[in-house]
Amino acid sequence: MKKLVLLGLFLFIGVALTAQNKNAKAIIEVNGVCLMCKDRIEKACIKTKGVKSAVWDVNSHELSLIYNEQKTDLTVIQESIAAVGHDTQEIIATDEAYASLHPCCKYRDQEVKDDYEN
Repeated sequence: MKKLVLLGLFLFIGVALTAQNKNAKAIIEVNGVCLMCKDRIEKACIKTKGVKSAVWDVNSHELSLIYNEQKTDLTVIQESIAAVGHDTQEIIATDEAYASLHPCCKYRDQEVKDDYEN
């Protein structure tokens, strides 16, 4: 009986571990203003192990992701984005990372925002 319970437990754990999605999809908001931002955000995501696809829309600021949940998660992806200077809904880029952005990419500055709205 004890062996049967242990076998059942191992089977349950095995199924639970393989239940993670290899093609998980998510949409997150990422701040940015231009095509240079788009390139930087998408590259930061693709360089993150487990990310298969990353497409950021300049107008909506939505980042569409396809990633392997067994290799990464949304927090790790957002940390990669913040490391290159872009804020997400959950993780804010450091002042140093933000300062490294090209002047036209300073999405926090009202002047830059106004320039892209016109």
